[in-house]
Amino acid sequence: MPRIICVAGARPNFMKVKPVMDALEARGAEVVLVHTGQHYDAAMNDVFFADLGLRAPDRHLGTGSGTHAEQTARVMTAFEPLVDELRPDAVVVVGDVTSTLACALVAAKAGVPVAHVEAGLRSRDWAMPEEINRVVTDRLSELLFAPSPDGVDNLRAEGYHDDQIHLAGNVMIDTLYANLDRALASDILHRYELTPGGYALATLHRPANVDDPAMLGALLTALGEVARELPVVLPVHPRTAARLELAGLPAGIRLVPPAGYLDFIALQASARLVLTDSGGIQEETTALGVPCLTMRDSTERPITVTEGTNTLVGRDPARIVGTARQVLASPPAKRAPALWDGHAGDRIADVLLAYLAAPVRLRPTDLRETVVGS
Repeated sequence: MPRIICVAGARPNFMKVKPVMDALEARGAEVVLVHTGQHYDAAMNDVFFADLGLRAPDRHLGTGSGTHAEQTARVMTAFEPLVDELRPDAVVVVGDVTSTLACALVAAKAGVPVAHVEAGLRSRDWAMPEEINRVVTDRLSELLFAPSPDGVDNLRAEGYHDDQIHLAGNVMIDTLYANLDRALASDILHRYELTPGGYALATLHRPANVDDPAMLGALLTALGEVARELPVVLPVHPRTAARLELAGLPAGIRLVPPAGYLDFIALQASARLVLTDSGGIQEETTALGVPCLTMRDSTERPITVTEGTNTLVGRDPARIVGTARQVLASPPAKRAPALWDGHAGDRIADVLLAYLAAPVRLRPTDLRETVVGS
């Protein structure tokens, strides 16, 4: 059976890669889990792996933080000798973090097929580093696993061929459904003295929202207005903690420590409203049927708006507060996109293994030359 490297570099990556790993191993493939160490906190890492039931990484590159260029270079220089050593039959990358792009570059240059899980997502906001990572990673990959039909449409519009593109469904939802019963058994609401439906949950972490003191202050003002309607619980992301101290916190906003995966799903599931700038939370709230307001000017997950419970509200405080009041008065109906059914990992494993088993298949250069010349 083939040897397949699965790469993850940040916490959301592990939620996405685990269903793929499980499905590949269930079919007999040798899976090597590589943690690049792009984001790493020992205490949170251990809790997160335990929550997901995820085995320890086979290799930890320990690349750490830095500028985009520094991180990309560190991951590439650490990953390249590993690819040379292991000689994998394929490399699976997930999501849109720096590690995703860096490892895809190394694998493609080594002639190793790259499979991108969560392909085709587009915000069309080139100020977001993640958008650059998505577009370039898709360009380097010959297997493109889209979570939703809009991703398929984006890839076709960009000239990719149907034999590259596969509508797989959403691996984040695989992980959510696999752990939902355990999450709902969490005692976190009791610990924080919260009642189901009696609070709003907020997250802030994107640099565009938290690095600019004026923007952070405006968003906190909006959350403070929402807190007049019901308490707002805000788990403090490490990036945000120091800035919140400087910005000042309106009444009604309750800071809590970062939550593990199960605890955070429990907080989402029982919230009356979620306000966020996270991509993954847009998807999880849609699956849970919880109203979500995304405090960004664009989203790479428009299906959560057209077929889910998400509303893109931008970053204007008046609009955020007005929409929050409307949603609290008249919540959207629960709607789940097609193939968000808990089996995306199985579909990805089946396609990848069939591709690797084919006696004749297009190599990366064949596909890229065809796209360029089309």
